[in-house]
Amino acid sequence: MRKIIGIVLIVVALFLGYLGITDLNESSRSVELLGMEITAQDGNTKEKAFMELGLGVVALVAGIYLLGVRKK
Repeated sequence: MRKIIGIVLIVVALFLGYLGITDLNESSRSVELLGMEITAQDGNTKEKAFMELGLGVVALVAGIYLLGVRKK
């Protein structure tokens, strides 16, 4: 049972990492105007992306721990 939960947590971690990186890339937009580049960032989307990445790291660590624990 622990191995199944560990594998599920690792898959969830990979999914959350993908979502976090995608949201982080989409949180800023650039426009070139008269030879100058103007960048705008969305703080809420960036905060959400960092939360997804953080939860992904926690899920990955928990999944690896569950796969590595030996049953006594």
